[in-house]
Amino acid sequence: MRAKAPTMAREKELWGHGHQIVVGIDEVGRGSWAGPLVVGAFVAPQDRRLNKIRDSKMLNESEREAMFDRVADWSHHWALGIVTHDECDELGMSAALRLAARRAIDGLGVVPDRVLLDGSWDFVGGGITETIVKGDTTCVSIAAASILAKVSRDRMMRAEAENFPAFEFQANKGYPCPRHKMAIAAHGPTTIHRRSWSFMDDLPWTGIDRLSPVGTLGA
Repeated sequence: MRAKAPTMAREKELWGHGHQIVVGIDEVGRGSWAGPLVVGAFVAPQDRRLNKIRDSKMLNESEREAMFDRVADWSHHWALGIVTHDECDELGMSAALRLAARRAIDGLGVVPDRVLLDGSWDFVGGGITETIVKGDTTCVSIAAASILAKVSRDRMMRAEAENFPAFEFQANKGYPCPRHKMAIAAHGPTTIHRRSWSFMDDLPWTGIDRLSPVGTLGA
């Protein structure tokens, strides 16, 4: 049975209460071993609708790519907050998420009245955030943010795949999988791996030590 499409019910309710700038937020890359953390921020227009928006995880890669320009063109405002693998190591995941969210919101060029955030943890702050568990499947603004963030990060990882062909980043996007684990065991971590993550503890390859972890969330 096909899941219900996300709706704009919460956005409409907030607009009705005078909150004009409602921002949907979603993150991509928290559980990855390599590459950046990306947070998408999306503001839907109040006078136009766009069909076929779904949580990015419910779409295959070609479907997400096909939706990207449609979602971007439909938006009132949208932006990405990107935190590098080095910054993830330096800050820890909790602080990295906060930094990525701040960069995304700052990039919008407008001041949010309310933020709708996927999940149960408010890494945006400011007293204007509403967390929504599984919000990427129920809320259009969050689903749109997830598409923009996921497609953008996937493109970055496909570009990195050319530099590290053994790791097949074009397929796994830096997330753990058997082929990724085999490549790390054989070659060691690349220059875009997060070297404070716990996977470093299990490597038989000892050319590079694990960095001291700053935080534990996502490690």
